[in-house]
Amino acid sequence: MKKLAFPMVLALAVTISGCGSTTLAPTTNNTTTNGTWEARLTGGADQASLLNFVTSFQLYNSGTLDITGFNFFNQGACFALGTIDSPGSTESGSATLTTSTQTDEVTGTFSYTVRSIKPPGNSLTLTGNLTGTSSSTPQTTGILSNGVVVGTWMLSGGAGDASCIGTGSFIMCQGTNTCTPAT
Repeated sequence: MKKLAFPMVLALAVTISGCGSTTLAPTTNNTTTNGTWEARLTGGADQASLLNFVTSFQLYNSGTLDITGFNFFNQGACFALGTIDSPGSTESGSATLTTSTQTDEVTGTFSYTVRSIKPPGNSLTLTGNLTGTSSSTPQTTGILSNGVVVGTWMLSGGAGDASCIGTGSFIMCQGTNTCTPAT
């Protein structure tokens, strides 16, 4: 009986030890952003060098930007000035915000496109990498601050003006922050 009892007790101990373990769900940090961003484009020539703009949008973590405002500083011939009833362009974009669970650092990708209505056919596309900081903690939603996007832009179409074609680099900054890339 003693010989049979020891293996039974060992088997019972192994079975019981497996029942008590749990797996914790991974924690995530969420980040949202909204407000005004300013884009400064460099490169290009003639009309293609006049495309600095300011935009407002909202975003939660990743996906399509909810664009609530847009205005060129000096759009030149590539994009006509629009009105509320008759806009000169349409804007769209998307971004991913990945927030570190160890630090408050945010990284991600960013794309933004402006298509001219007047004159039709011009398209300005910006693609880049986003950095910033978040006020989030595990399983909470924080606000992005010090957001900076650095990347490249391309203007295509040339409708209405052959100088409406070009490429270059850009920096886009959140709010009134100094517009310099993170080091």
